Amino acid sequence: MTGLLSAACSGGGSPAPGGAAGEAAGGAAALAAGGRGGAFPRNETLYTSGTQWGPPANWNPLREWDFATGTKGLVYETLFMYDPNTDKFSPWLAESGDWTGDLEYTLKLRKGVTWSDGKPFTADDVVFTFELGKFETVPYHPLWSWMKSADKVDDYTVKFTFTTANHQEWANHLYSRAIVPKHLWESRPEDEVMNGVNEKPVGTGPYAYQSHDQDRMVWVKRDGWWATKALNKDVKPKYIVDIVNSSNEVAMGLLLQKGLDLSVNFLPGISNLVKGDFGIKTYYGQPPYMLSANTAWLWFNTTKRPMDDKVFRRAVAYSIDTKKIVEGVYGNLVKASDPTGLLPQWDKYIDKNVTSRMGFSYDPDKARQLLAGAGYKDRNGDGLVEGPDGAKISLKLSVPAGWTDWMEAARVISSSAKAAGIDIEADFPDFNAHVEIRNSGKYDMIINNDKNLANTPWLYYDYLFRLPVQKLQTTTNYGRYENKRAWDLTQRLDQVNPEDLAGMKKITSELQKIQLEDMPVIPLWYNGLWSQTTNSVWKNWPSSAQGTPKYPPTVWRNWLEMGGTLMLTELQPASGG
Repeated sequence: MTGLLSAACSGGGSPAPGGAAGEAAGGAAALAAGGRGGAFPRNETLYTSGTQWGPPANWNPLREWDFATGTKGLVYETLFMYDPNTDKFSPWLAESGDWTGDLEYTLKLRKGVTWSDGKPFTADDVVFTFELGKFETVPYHPLWSWMKSADKVDDYTVKFTFTTANHQEWANHLYSRAIVPKHLWESRPEDEVMNGVNEKPVGTGPYAYQSHDQDRMVWVKRDGWWATKALNKDVKPKYIVDIVNSSNEVAMGLLLQKGLDLSVNFLPGISNLVKGDFGIKTYYGQPPYMLSANTAWLWFNTTKRPMDDKVFRRAVAYSIDTKKIVEGVYGNLVKASDPTGLLPQWDKYIDKNVTSRMGFSYDPDKARQLLAGAGYKDRNGDGLVEGPDGAKISLKLSVPAGWTDWMEAARVISSSAKAAGIDIEADFPDFNAHVEIRNSGKYDMIINNDKNLANTPWLYYDYLFRLPVQKLQTTTNYGRYENKRAWDLTQRLDQVNPEDLAGMKKITSELQKIQLEDMPVIPLWYNGLWSQTTNSVWKNWPSSAQGTPKYPPTVWRNWLEMGGTLMLTELQPASGG
């Protein structure tokens, strides 16, 4: 199996160890041959693939890492939608929302919305959903460390009060939280709330559960979706069939044979097909072909020598030939990162004065100069430096086995670091072992890209600088870097109103100075929002071309509320499809 497994490390679905997707190849091949796909008229069916790494396991919108593709977005909806390309929020289940006091936010809900079982959607559902976060196992439980209460004012008004006004975080919750029906969930104990399968889910969205199998998830368009009347929005495909991830060869074959309409896998070599006359399109018609979705970072374990030395870390940054990764490993399917690591959509938050003065780029001579100035010298003539105390330096850079693009990138980093005198070996533990050493801090260096594009760069700085360091670091600050000022600034950024751009930029500039001075992580490249489409059945896909929609062309988990659902309202049947 080749690079298809890398889709897991690039934001699409729950990461899976190498080989987890292979069993699905037979089902996908059957579709290509017209197998069970024949149950759905081709001209009414949208076939997708690239998010699921095994049979659909649950339809629980609280399990944001492994629910069946479309659970949130197609069935369960959010209060707002967020468009990352324009940095704009749109009212969705909510009609409006405003800070009505220093520590108070008032939400007005849309009238006339019903659940798919016919019951009305009201403030009770919103209050109930947020109060589920009081369960410690619910992922948004930390919200209740600064939220005081969620209160129903009337059937269509909710008032939230806080002990701290974390504006940035709250804005993220407004478009990230899937609202669930109180009348069906209120009797569920905590274990069922988080671990229940929730088959045949009842939501407010445009689709309902139709069926599922080992190799697919099938949704069917339902009558009575509120947005058709209220916003004149109508999803076009009657059926959406999401195929469980298979091998590279099968996914590519399905695209070429028009058995897939939308693939959200990483498919190496896709640029050759885009440039050829194969009917396969990407968001851009030229490099990097895809929108940027997240940053790949090299994390240092700052509790170990010599990674505890910021001069050594800076030397490693100058030793990495990122251009070779972008061109040689990815064939220009990705883009080299800005020195800050902030995604292109967040460019306005980058202080160019700071990056021009403190940024870095591939410069092995500069790496050697930094090393020599800090006492790192080659004492035995093998071309590799020892520490200032004469200790041998031999480090491992770990990425999961089977994630072939990252494995090749790690080899490039190893090779270019050695050329600058730093002994770094690429290491490929299996996925579970990689996670264990990452979380427990038993590594030298790792590559990671957990944080996807979102409404605020605060999430990135929280990812880099969160304190205090725990025994297990499972979601943030894998490098165990301790800088109280950086964490204080991150918390201050959280409390800036998102409309105060100048206030945000003042703090992000200070954070960028700390980041580039201390270099606790090295941003490497931007992973793409992997997306390949064909026009044989559906057309008017989002793209950079003039006159086309600009929504993210994806069904990745947690991206439908960033415009993926709206993409479905813009699709048009292809002529003769």
